[in-house]
Amino acid sequence: MSRTSPKQARAWQRMLSGRRLDLLDPTPMDVEIEDIAHGLAFVARWNGQTQGDYAYSVAEHSLLVETLFGRLMPKAEPKWRLAALLHDAPEYVIGDMISPVKNAVGPGYEALDERLTAAIHIRFGLPAKTPPLIKKQIKKADKLSAWLEATQIAGFSVAESDKFFGAPDPALLDGLAISLRPPLAVREEFTARHNALLAEIG
Repeated sequence: MSRTSPKQARAWQRMLSGRRLDLLDPTPMDVEIEDIAHGLAFVARWNGQTQGDYAYSVAEHSLLVETLFGRLMPKAEPKWRLAALLHDAPEYVIGDMISPVKNAVGPGYEALDERLTAAIHIRFGLPAKTPPLIKKQIKKADKLSAWLEATQIAGFSVAESDKFFGAPDPALLDGLAISLRPPLAVREEFTARHNALLAEIG
């Protein structure tokens, strides 16, 4: 009686570009900015629990984080601003998990995120791992963005947001407001900003 080996589960995602991205062993050659921009523009932050006629996408959030990072580090090189723009790029294939879900999934999520981040960074000429100082400032910008999102569109009070994300320096948020737009408009702006930063890097 012959035995057949169990069928291996598929671990790759087919992209609209035609690329097949292996989640277990992602390679830079299978990463395209058009796929990232499209995916992130259709992934909702806050599990979609936000006010407005459009979901607040990860692409919109990423644009805001890059702006905030620029305010935190106005003299940062363009490559680090690009790293800020791409800080959530792996979510174009793995989606946006809220913190409670990440905690429930455990270390496997972080390992997957790190593999994808490394491939994305290498594809666009960035170091596979972001330097600690830059990573810390991107995280700070991420929290500032979360505070703004929480108070403006996710139904949190200022007191709640201060508790979960830290009370922000008002000067850093001056003039910023959450934008809710159709996904295709956000996709175009994300792609354009990515291309502009790449051109600055040279």
